[in-house]
Amino acid sequence: MNIVKTKKSASGFDEIPEQTIINSITAAVSEQRLPAGTKLGEQMLSDLFECNRANVRRALSTLATMHVVQLQPNRGAFVSTPSPKEAGDVFEARRTIERTLARKVIKNITPQDIADMRATIAAEAKARAQGDKPAELRLSRTFHMHLATIADNQVLEQFLSELTLRTTLIIGLYNKVGSSNCAEDEHLDMVQAIEAKDEERLLLLIDEHLNHLEAGLDFECSAKPFFSLAEQLTIVPV
Repeated sequence: MNIVKTKKSASGFDEIPEQTIINSITAAVSEQRLPAGTKLGEQMLSDLFECNRANVRRALSTLATMHVVQLQPNRGAFVSTPSPKEAGDVFEARRTIERTLARKVIKNITPQDIADMRATIAAEAKARAQGDKPAELRLSRTFHMHLATIADNQVLEQFLSELTLRTTLIIGLYNKVGSSNCAEDEHLDMVQAIEAKDEERLLLLIDEHLNHLEAGLDFECSAKPFFSLAEQLTIVPV
C-alpha cells in the first residue's frame, strides 16, 4: 500500500482529508479491485487510513450519494450492487449524456486533444496486451472522461463520472465469461470520427460501443470472488 505522510492530530490519528478516502475507494472500484458487495467496514478503513471513524463515515456518506456505496441499516457500508434494472438505466443514461457530449466535442476539439486521446488509446492497448486489467479499465474510463472534459459541460461531466464508475461495477458483476469490455478499435474509431468532424458517425459509434458493453452482460452470472480491503486498496492522496 502507498502510504501518505500526514500530520498527527491530538487524538493520535493522522489528519487526512476525507477526499483521500473517497479517491482511494473510487480508484479501486474503477479498476475492479473492489467489486460489488464488498463490505467497507468503518474500523477496517479507519485502521487502513489511520484516521478517525468519523472521517470514514463522512467519506462513505459522500460515496453513497455517488451511488458507489450502499449504506444498509444495522449492517454497514458495502460497495453498491446494481440490479439488472439499474444496469439498464445506467446504460440508457450514458447513451443520452454521451451523445450530447459528443456534439460539443466535435465543436471544441483541438489537435492536442486528439494527440492526448491517441496516447490514452495506445496505453490502453498496451495494458490489454500485457493482461493488466486494472490499467486497461482505468484508461478506458479516462478516455470517456476526456471526451467529457473537451465538451466543457461540468454538470454532465460529473454525471458521466458517476455513471462510468457504476458501469464498471455492473460489468464486474455481470460480464459474461470470456467477453471483453471493449472491442480494441472502438475508441480509435471514435477519435477518427472526431478528427473528421463526422457527428453522425460519432453518434453511431457511441451507440454501438455502449450496446456492445451492454450485450456482454449476463444477469445469471454468479458473484465473483474478491479479496480483503487491505489487499485491494491503495491510498490515493488529494
